[in-house]
Amino acid sequence: MRIGFGAPVSGAWATPRNIGHFAERAEDLGYASLWTFHRLLTPAEKDALAPVYRSVLDPLVTLAYAAARTSRIRLGVSLVNFPFVTPVYLAKEAATLDVLSNGRFELGLGAGWQREEFVASGTSEERRGARAEEFVAALRTLWEDEVSEFAGEFYTIPPSRQAPKPVQKPHPPVLLGGVAEAALKRAGRIAEGWLSRSATDLSRIHEQIATVRRAAEEAGKDPDAVRVVVRGVVRVGEEATYDAGKRLRLSGSYDQIREDTAWLAEQGVTELFYDLNWDPLVGSPDAEPSAATARAEEILEALAPGA
Repeated sequence: MRIGFGAPVSGAWATPRNIGHFAERAEDLGYASLWTFHRLLTPAEKDALAPVYRSVLDPLVTLAYAAARTSRIRLGVSLVNFPFVTPVYLAKEAATLDVLSNGRFELGLGAGWQREEFVASGTSEERRGARAEEFVAALRTLWEDEVSEFAGEFYTIPPSRQAPKPVQKPHPPVLLGGVAEAALKRAGRIAEGWLSRSATDLSRIHEQIATVRRAAEEAGKDPDAVRVVVRGVVRVGEEATYDAGKRLRLSGSYDQIREDTAWLAEQGVTELFYDLNWDPLVGSPDAEPSAATARAEEILEALAPGA
């Protein structure tokens, strides 16, 4: 199982210096990938959402910044909420980032969930599944075909050319998020893999993985080739509990977190990235910046592959 790291995109530690430093240090320590996430805005009420969502850098701009400071580490977004952008615009951004990083970009897509973002983006929350199917198909013609063309219910691309094409062939990996059964099946059927969310119950992730891979097999794909990428919300030093007093996976001591990491590999997870943006001592805008950075640095070093 590959181990990645969540880039500084939220709250106190999300500074230009830290983006460059943590990207370089993660690469030096042997992390396989660096990940960002997407949040356009939050409701006006300050406590309507968790602190992680209150101050978030753009995910693709952040990855472009990290690309300039690294040469080997993969660069992924988990994920872009596709209803808020058009396929032609995102295809251009993704291809550009793939070119600038020399073929290191990975694109995660999600259907969105926050009402205010749908309203502000002028799009509907209805029929997001059907929209996802078209969005992925439109991306692929823009990336793969010399002359691209698409005519669907939601998106139309007249016969046209978009260049440059991505470095990766036939295109950068497309991973889909979602927790509903239909979303899990869609990820297995039309994408290169599935992305879990921050609130995923990791103790039952094998059930979701089985759904994804069964759908891939039914679509004629190799189920073992379908990737499962987990956002690891790390809670270092915190004995978090839920339901019958069970410890949340990836919480507690470093040894406990490493044991959970090994356990996730046994469940079929192909890649786990430790994301500290959900740590209120790191990713909250109210955290003290130097203390947040120091805590993140310690965790980055302690959980490094092979540490």
